[in-house]
This record gives sequence, C-alpha cells and structure tokens, in this order.
Amino acid sequence: MALTQARTMPGVMELLPLDQIAFQRMLDTIRGNFERFGFLPIETPVMEFSDVLLTKQGGETERQVYFVQSTGALEKSVAGVPELALRFDLTVPLARYVAEHEHDLNFPFRRYQIQRVYRGERAQRGRFREFYQCDIDVIGKDALSIRYDAEIPAVIYSVFRDLNIGPFTIQLNNRKLMRGFFESQGIGDAERQAHALREVDKLDKRGADYVRDTLMGEGFGLTVDAAKRILDFVQVRSHGHADALDKLDALGGGNATLAEGVAELTQTLELIRAFGVPESHYAINLSIARGLDYYTGTVYETTLNEHPQIGSICSGGRYENLASNYTKSHLPGVGISIGATRLFYQLREAGLLGTAASTVKVLVTQMDEAHLPRYLELANELRSAGIATEVVLEGGKLGKQFKYADRAGIRFVLVLGSDEIAKGTVTVKDLRKQDQFEVPRTELVKTLRVELEQVEAMPA
Repeated sequence: MALTQARTMPGVMELLPLDQIAFQRMLDTIRGNFERFGFLPIETPVMEFSDVLLTKQGGETERQVYFVQSTGALEKSVAGVPELALRFDLTVPLARYVAEHEHDLNFPFRRYQIQRVYRGERAQRGRFREFYQCDIDVIGKDALSIRYDAEIPAVIYSVFRDLNIGPFTIQLNNRKLMRGFFESQGIGDAERQAHALREVDKLDKRGADYVRDTLMGEGFGLTVDAAKRILDFVQVRSHGHADALDKLDALGGGNATLAEGVAELTQTLELIRAFGVPESHYAINLSIARGLDYYTGTVYETTLNEHPQIGSICSGGRYENLASNYTKSHLPGVGISIGATRLFYQLREAGLLGTAASTVKVLVTQMDEAHLPRYLELANELRSAGIATEVVLEGGKLGKQFKYADRAGIRFVLVLGSDEIAKGTVTVKDLRKQDQFEVPRTELVKTLRVELEQVEAMPA
C-alpha cells in the first residue's frame, strides 16, 4: 500500500513545540491585558449559518468564505449555497451574539474573544487561511460615550508594552474629520468620497505621486490646488501631545462634520493622556481611513517604529451600529483586532522573538532503574510545589539524557544517584550556564524556586 504524503495545506501556521510555547505566551499576554481592563471572554462557534454570516451579498469577503458541508448533507443537497460557513472574522459572529443575547447582557457590553478565523486567501508568504484574531469591543445600548474611544489605546499600549517587541506608535484619525475635509474640497458625494478615501489609504504604500495622479485623473478630475490641499491634509502627522492638538486646531472649524471630527479626536487625545499612555506612543495620522463602509468615528492603527515594513499590528475603531442586520436596537461600539498569527509570523521573521524555553522546568534523570520509585517521588514533590517536571522513564547514558533535555528546552536537570541518595542530596545541573551544584534534598524546592525566579527576571 502506497504511503500518503504527510503535508499541511498552504496558508496555515503549524509550529514546533518551543515556537508553539512562544505563540501561546503571546496569546496569554494579550488575554491577561484584556482581562486587566475588565473585558469578559466569549467564544462563538467556528461555523455560522451562511445567511447570518453573509449578510452583505457579493464583495471580496464572500469570495474568501469557506463553506461547510457534511457528507450526509452533501448526498441530499441541491444546487445552492451550503447551509453553514466558517467565520471569516470575529465581528460578524459578535453582532449575531449580541443580537441573540441582547436581553441577557449588561451594557455597555465589554467582551474579548481570542479564536481562529478562516479565509480563502491566495497562498503566498505571510498570508494565512487559518489564523487567530484577538478582539476587544465595547458595545453600548442606544449610545456609547467617546471616552471609550480613549480607553482602547490604553489597552493597546498595555498589550504591546508587555509583549516587549520594541517601540511602537498608536496612530489615530477620525472618519468624521476626513469626511468633513473632503466635503470642504468639493467631494461631497458618499460614493466618490469613499473612492477618494480608498486612494488616500494607499499613501504609505504607493506614495504621494500616485495618490496625486489618481485624484487629478479620470473619475475625480480635481485641480492641482485641490489635489495638493488633500495631500497636505493626509500627510499630517504629529510628534508629541501638544503638537497633535496644535495640528488639529490648525484645521479650523470648516463645516459641521469637520468640526465634530476635530472635537472628538481632540477629546480622545486628552483622555488617552489621562489613561496614562505616554505621548511617545500615540500620534495623529490623517491618512488612516480603515473600513470605508464600517467605521464612523475614531480609527486606530498601531505600527512598530523600527519595522514599518510589517505594517499595522493592531487596528480598529468606532462604528455606529454593530448588529443592524439582526436587530432594530441601536448598538454603537468601538473595538480593535490583533491578528496574532500574522503578527507572530512577522515578528519571528524579523528576529524579534528570541528563544522560547520549555514549559517543563526540570528533568529528573534516571541513573539506576532500581531507583525509579525515588525519581517518581521526587517529581511528585516538585509538581506539588508547582514546578513542571518530567521524569526519564527509560534509562540510558546520562549524557544522552542531558542532550534530550537541552533539545527539549529544559534548563534544569536533576541527578539522584547512589552517592546523592546516601548523602540525602540532589545534584542540580543548569544546562544554559553549564554548571552544577549539590543541595540537600530538603532544600531542593526552595533552591529551584530561587533559580527559576532569577531566570524569569533575567532570561538569558
């Protein structure tokens, strides 16, 4: 019988154990910060009814959806869209969840969700068909204060500070501000405005010349002066809190939409500082458009200062009505999403992750099979003290056992031979430092805790 080739499909991230530990720790850091700010966990099924998931027909999203069909249903099916589909983000399931459980939830509803999503991406480096998203949202009933728009950057700052992946900037804009400015430049039609915003969003990728030529070309036909005013506007960036306020103030009142956007963004910036976010970590960037048909107010993108090629590592914003397709209730909200799989992949490619240690802290070696009950007793003692411990259950040369521990990322190895048993001691070998010492058996737990705390405080 011919063997089937073992292979994974393109567009998935399958990690070796030490990398999986590093990825899991990233998720734990994100989850811990979400909970620290009072967000509550939910999970939704990986599958949704197709008519619930695909509330907007056509477009890029529907072309990327994976439909689900059981073999039994396949035999009975008729032509048409399958009943079920895999979720392509966590926002549509959230909208369905809130609409369905609206009368059982407390508002404002503060939820976090860390789960896999699925998209039929074209197979290419760094693009994933299965990936983790880490989302938070605050959803109001009828209304939601602008103050929540300022809390979200505080969460973003806390997450990426603790991930310790280098300096980063939370960039902010406001869609009302952008709409008001475009109206003042004679682009008042919603469809034409959306087209212009779509082109502006390409500024950092395609450059100013491309955007200028597009705005002056077919479909817009703007004058040289009008195109210049728009480019000057979208290239506004701030450096420090006072500079951000000055640049917003310089935009002037203009029309009512622009004035409202300036006021909202000004208030948001003042509150971000009150939340304790250092001014070196946030700035205004008036080119950010994001979610042309979805976001209505504040929008965010977070970038690594020293690795701009990675692009946005966290994005989101304010929306007017989360669940309008499922309920008549008005449910405004604000939220962000971190694409954890893509972020981990890019950080690893950029060499920003370092080496992960095993979750196993100690390996108890086997010097003599006759003493196996002693080794098991020692391991149980360490586990009861909260120290993750593995025991060598099949003997072999001690050097081979050390090599096993080293390859598995286990730093501390214990040796309990006849001499140690006679003296009531244990030999502890630190494979990273390549040194060893002997401690009384009664002091072992205390000694290992000190060593592990030092490793945690000053990882090699």
